[in-house]
Amino acid sequence: MHLFQGDPGNSLQGFSCSCQGSGRLSLQLDLISQLLHFASRLLGQRLFEKLMKMTFYGQFVAGEDQESIQPMIRRNRAFGVGSILDYGVEEDLSTEEAERQEMESCTSVAEREGGGPSKREKQYQAHQAFGDRRDGVVSARTYFYTNEAKCDGHMETFLRCIEASAGASDDGFSAIKLTALGRPQFLLQLSDVLIKWRRFFHQIAAEQGKAGLAALDTKLEVVALQESMAKMGIASRKEMEDWFTAETLGVSSTLDLLDWNSLIDSRTELSKHLVVPNMQTGQLEPLLSGFTEEEQQQMARMLQRMDVLAKKAAKVGVRLMVDAEQTYFQPAISRLTLEMQRKFNVDKPLIFNTYQCYLKDAYDNVTLDVELARREGWCFGAKLVRGAYMAQERARAVEIGYEDPINPTYEATNTMYHRCLSYVLEELKNNARAEVMVASHNEDTVRFTLRRMEELGLHPADRQVYFGQLLGMCDQISFPLGQAGFPVYKYVPYGPVMEVLPYLSRRALENSSIMKGALRERQLLWQELKRRLCTGSLFSRPA
Repeated sequence: MHLFQGDPGNSLQGFSCSCQGSGRLSLQLDLISQLLHFASRLLGQRLFEKLMKMTFYGQFVAGEDQESIQPMIRRNRAFGVGSILDYGVEEDLSTEEAERQEMESCTSVAEREGGGPSKREKQYQAHQAFGDRRDGVVSARTYFYTNEAKCDGHMETFLRCIEASAGASDDGFSAIKLTALGRPQFLLQLSDVLIKWRRFFHQIAAEQGKAGLAALDTKLEVVALQESMAKMGIASRKEMEDWFTAETLGVSSTLDLLDWNSLIDSRTELSKHLVVPNMQTGQLEPLLSGFTEEEQQQMARMLQRMDVLAKKAAKVGVRLMVDAEQTYFQPAISRLTLEMQRKFNVDKPLIFNTYQCYLKDAYDNVTLDVELARREGWCFGAKLVRGAYMAQERARAVEIGYEDPINPTYEATNTMYHRCLSYVLEELKNNARAEVMVASHNEDTVRFTLRRMEELGLHPADRQVYFGQLLGMCDQISFPLGQAGFPVYKYVPYGPVMEVLPYLSRRALENSSIMKGALRERQLLWQELKRRLCTGSLFSRPA
């Protein structure tokens, strides 16, 4: 997992990359990994581990186990900085093994035995060329499905991290990845279904002359919608009378995307959601001919593991952040996270969804979820990141042939991040039960957040706005914020030296761009904090 997912400070890294950028990054990572392993053989494991703890490992990893990391946690806490613990051990698979595991785990029995073309759109199918999801990814950990026992092992690791986070901070966080908890096949299938349902909504909107509007501003005329659905044979008049009631629509003669989603929920519960509208025949068709009994059990266990983790987090008082992943998994990840939020975010935000602001649809995703939380009465919790998979996403879109989901420039992503953040901060002003984690290494974003908090009267002591950076990186941001009274956290990996080498390889590559300009960032941030301290605006509440 990765808390901050590809936020390279002010660097233009990645946005100038061509579609070959993913391959170049992988070559660099391979080279670093080979150098580390060569040094281990040359020096011997004992001397190598001692040297690493004095240098690179000591910079980015807190220690080998939960006991040895306590001095680091106490030292951070003394400066007002909390800790988000993560067991940083990763599998060191070959590219060939990763591709084999991915292709097997992303394809259902029905697809393998059917022989015909998949009913899923090509974006939501597994592709051999992109089977190794580590390719081009510097800032995030990748999990590959092996078997159910391995998923149970990942769950146990997450449980230990939740327990450790509870002991490390009074207001702790922990992070999980859903690809660690089950077969990615189910995430692909559910994502495909959810996107087709949304496109169905927007197609009808276009027929009603409402194309191109923001997601929350798009409203369908109910009478015209009923006529369209009847013509397509999707539902009988009687069924539509049951759907479109005063209870579901109120007095309105229109419905928006959230109303539409609630109707779909009542029409087909999540467990029955794997059906899609065929736009040619107008019929609801099963995405696949059906799951095997084993696949049904696997999907159920994935949901059970999520529930176990959320209940544990609730019991020990730790907020659970669900990491964002690739766009072909993300609709399902967000939907499953939403189901957890409905259940557990009753009194306060326990479950935090992650929004990747390098995506073109990031603002729509944020605004829809904020509005849904308002309507349903649960507490909104969000982590905002820029994103970790840009080079891979762009290469995949070009190779397979679908629209690039990423914003065209770095500046566009910055604008999107600040637009989403500003919207969420305004929600926090009006809703004391909403919270956000600003997970960024970008000093401009930190200053933007401080300025907007001051403008909106959001006080750091209210602990609605959290900041976070990686251990060993951007200390010039984290520690001044902590000393000034802002809730700030360090993502703290731990684990045996030889078993965290894949993590250290990524940190070596990522850190080269972030450390440039660190002195300048420190000076600018201190100037901003000192100005607020001198004017009394840092801690003063509005009259």
